[in-house]
Amino acid sequence: MPGKLPLRLLEKYVFPRIGVRDSRVVVGPRVGEDAAIIDLGGRFLIVHADPITEAAYRVGWLAVHIASNDIAVRGASPLWIIGVILLPEDYSEGVLDHITRDMDEAARELGAMIIGGHTEETPRLDRPMVVCTVMGLADRYVSTSGARPGDKVLLIGWAGLEGTAVLASDFRNKLLKLGVGEDVLRRAEGLYRRISIVKPALRLAEFGASSMHDPTEGGLIGGLVEVAAASRVRIEVWEKRIPLLDETRIIADKLSIDPLKLISSGALIATIPEERVKDLGKTGINYSIIGEVHEGEPHLILHRINGETEIYYEPPEDELARLWGEMRRK
Repeated sequence: MPGKLPLRLLEKYVFPRIGVRDSRVVVGPRVGEDAAIIDLGGRFLIVHADPITEAAYRVGWLAVHIASNDIAVRGASPLWIIGVILLPEDYSEGVLDHITRDMDEAARELGAMIIGGHTEETPRLDRPMVVCTVMGLADRYVSTSGARPGDKVLLIGWAGLEGTAVLASDFRNKLLKLGVGEDVLRRAEGLYRRISIVKPALRLAEFGASSMHDPTEGGLIGGLVEVAAASRVRIEVWEKRIPLLDETRIIADKLSIDPLKLISSGALIATIPEERVKDLGKTGINYSIIGEVHEGEPHLILHRINGETEIYYEPPEDELARLWGEMRRK
């Protein structure tokens, strides 16, 4: 199954095998944690790496912004970027031009510098892939593991935003055949411009969010499961409170996919102590209260609009990865 590995495999084979432990590493490899945190003595170095593997359009743009989101949810502005560009054997010079131009544009928007990396022609690739490592500095940090019983669960942005943009570009011909209008696809493709959550994440860090998380693969459901696992809490949310764009609803309906399981960069999950919610208006952030945090075994309870209740102990397979997998098997 394409996408993130199951938590049980990470806990068995990945998280324990980290070489020599360094006491300066405040947060290393853990379930749901967005970025490593290293204590430099008075300041913290925040580091994160992320690949873009399931998009064929604007991969350079996505790689920079999505990795930067994971820095911002720690409370740090992205400063330095290392990029790895893997190209298919039959790539054209224009492909490299588009990728590096998009990376440059995204980095300039964020005020960050691309300081190095690696570029190669790679056997057996069917599309370009880009991996970005982003670094930033912070005086204090926010973790995924900070959610506490009694906190309210906030969503900033819309579920499935990144996936909607990717589907509108990479599955354009299929969606047109299914009856999705050109105007819908044009608006959906424009959602790439809303991928960054750096500004609201930094504002919420200053406000005092108890935890923040960038939901990527596995969508909003996957992100909430990871917050529950990292914080050792039970999270309960209601589908009717979760905002979706019309473009997401239309595309998800035509492709018969669940938008809550669709890769969701451009959204931000945060938890806030209940007594602080009344002051959120001062931040200028548009948010939705979608649920609450409780004591209990770590898992997610999702109350669907149709009255059904779903329980998740593991992030689900991402819908975008599933669609690409089905296409490869045909």
